[in-house]
Amino acid sequence: MLRVLAVDDEKPALEELLYLLRSDPRVRSAEGATDATEALRRIGRALEAGPDGEDAIDVVFLDIHMAGLTGLDVARLLAGFARPPLVVFVTAHEGFAVQAFDLKAVDYVLKPVRRERLAEAVRRVSDLSGPAPAAPAVAGQIPVELGGVTRFVPVDDIAYVEAQGDYARLHTDEGSHLVRIPLSTLEERWAARGFVRIHRSHLVALGRIDELRLDGGATTVRVGSAELSVSRRHARQLRELLMRHVRG
Repeated sequence: MLRVLAVDDEKPALEELLYLLRSDPRVRSAEGATDATEALRRIGRALEAGPDGEDAIDVVFLDIHMAGLTGLDVARLLAGFARPPLVVFVTAHEGFAVQAFDLKAVDYVLKPVRRERLAEAVRRVSDLSGPAPAAPAVAGQIPVELGGVTRFVPVDDIAYVEAQGDYARLHTDEGSHLVRIPLSTLEERWAARGFVRIHRSHLVALGRIDELRLDGGATTVRVGSAELSVSRRHARQLRELLMRHVRG
């Protein structure tokens, strides 16, 4: 059960966000702050109280554009603490996503906030707040935690992997699973299984790539229904690997 602080200097938007958060069964409590100064004061009390204290906060839902300090400023300050709360940005502006994820944000939700999209953000936070396995224990499989039950997912079932800070989200045809393993570790561990790095945020199973597209200098791949960007530094190597894979 999550303890949430929502921060937005527009009162109607804050009230709507709090209403949606309090409607989610995974949220124990949701309090609001109307500016960054108030938010930092509450977070400071929470950090002093510790994770079991009455004022504890598990996650902060942050607007970006606010008077005074912005949401990005708040996230940068939180990054200096040893055990800060998780951060989800809630904003009307698409252009700050890269900065947000560089600050290890769990998610980036665009306004107007849809109930289903917010529920997905809460699910991601909930996954990160709960226990997660530290490493694969069975050859060819990786353990994932599902509601207190450990399930072993075959590596061959994984189409691609998405970096989320020090965690990784494994995408299969049936859904996705979060594990407490950095993407760089999986890249090294699964190279022999045909996984290739295409971007700082994505690792892809070579045999699951359905389409490679070049458009105006930008390279993307389609993996099932997902379209993923390929960074320039990885594009040439990926094309060569795909050609070898096809010939093989």
